[in-house]
Amino acid sequence: MLARFIKRCTAIVLPATLLLVSTQSFAFADITGAEKDRIAKKFAAVRPELVVSDVERTDIDGMYIVNFSSKGSVYYIPKGDYFFTGDLLQIKDKRFVNAKEKRLQAPRKAALAKIDPKDMIIYPATGEKKASITVFTDVDCGYCRKLHNEITQINDLGIEVRYLAYPRAGINSPSYNKVVSAWCADDKQSALTKLKNGDPVFSPVCKDNPVAKQFILGNRLGVTGTPAIILESGEMLPGYLPADQLAKTIGL
Repeated sequence: MLARFIKRCTAIVLPATLLLVSTQSFAFADITGAEKDRIAKKFAAVRPELVVSDVERTDIDGMYIVNFSSKGSVYYIPKGDYFFTGDLLQIKDKRFVNAKEKRLQAPRKAALAKIDPKDMIIYPATGEKKASITVFTDVDCGYCRKLHNEITQINDLGIEVRYLAYPRAGINSPSYNKVVSAWCADDKQSALTKLKNGDPVFSPVCKDNPVAKQFILGNRLGVTGTPAIILESGEMLPGYLPADQLAKTIGL
């Protein structure tokens, strides 16, 4: 019953975290082997199928994050052997900050830094570049289109927009094929704008286009919907923001 409870709850609230943890090796805060084994035995004593894969320290003294190899993770407090599933939020700078999201920022930033700009569709800032955002986008997404309609305003605010493909319907779907046509076009900017306006683009499928890789990367980085806006810090802002609000969020 407990295993089903953890599986059900964490599968809903933590898919992004687990994808990232399971597909790459990141340097977690130092946890001794003895500590990890002790915590693992606590859970295994109740449910042997709950195999602990990693234990991380949090910013809160006396609280850990326990990741299971099958699926799920929980916040664990050794004193009293309490644990809970869900999000841990912090009030910071007049905002609610998701602690789980915060710990994904560094690996997300590192992963995006490895992407060749030639594989992106970039709309440069007008004049001096004050900030850059990376946006996982889908051409059939209404809010993606709404964001793109403000691309000139965003650029005029000094924000560079770097698009990566994320066809929500999946690889080889109609949306996927549309996105591929933009990434394979000679004028990628124009093609992407046409598609977001609902106009067809006829481009031959180019070999080694990066759309499938970008879709897989998006899943690994915690993208579950579009537009997914990632700041230079690695913080992800899920969903559409008006240009002025976006600039304010970035700090411009």
